[in-house]
Amino acid sequence: MSELKTRQITKLKGLGQLLEPVVRVGHAGLSEAFLASLNRALDDHELVKVKFSDFKDQKKELSPKLAELTGSHLVMRVGNVAVLYRQQADPARQKIKFD
Repeated sequence: MSELKTRQITKLKGLGQLLEPVVRVGHAGLSEAFLASLNRALDDHELVKVKFSDFKDQKKELSPKLAELTGSHLVMRVGNVAVLYRQQADPARQKIKFD
């Protein structure tokens, strides 16, 4: 997975601020069901906001782990929210275009 360029990160941060959380880390933590749901959301949307409803004290450690487990990039983590990005492999399905 290639690193994102600064201008790409800037664009993704701006888009991520407008999103509502799609998935929430609850009492089950990073369960298989949660990871499957997150992977589906990344497949559907490319850019996903994750809210830490539980495990708030571990969000600094869990955010990069989520990115690693899903093959995505951690765009930002602010408060109890993390934004992840995974580009679609099929260019026709890519929703976010970089100039």
